[in-house]
Amino acid sequence: MEKQKDVSKRQLIPDDDNCPVRDVLTRLTSKWPMLILFALLDGSHRFLELQRRIENISKRMLTVSLRQLEQDGYVTRRVFEEVPPRVEYSLTTMGKSVTDPLINLITWAQDNHDDIRHARAAYEEDK
Repeated sequence: MEKQKDVSKRQLIPDDDNCPVRDVLTRLTSKWPMLILFALLDGSHRFLELQRRIENISKRMLTVSLRQLEQDGYVTRRVFEEVPPRVEYSLTTMGKSVTDPLINLITWAQDNHDDIRHARAAYEEDK
């Protein structure tokens, strides 16, 4: 609980690469990276398997997002020396460590989805 108190203090969120909120969370929580991490929770997957699991993600966005996740150390890319080459993506140790809060957030979203949808509808009715 002590950590939560420290985080909840009124803090400046600077527009600065040294700010963890902007540097880490903004990039990690954008549309596709979280879904890719979620898709990799159950183990390694090839590119097309990931694309099939994540509806409406383009090849380009999957490629860009996988590269960013690899660059940030969440995902590893393994190339098998075969013809044709086979590539698999999996979570690194750091990628696995971020899955606990990710699972909590996913569970929270599932548990609260109906309430959020009702709140949105009520907001629109009041306008």
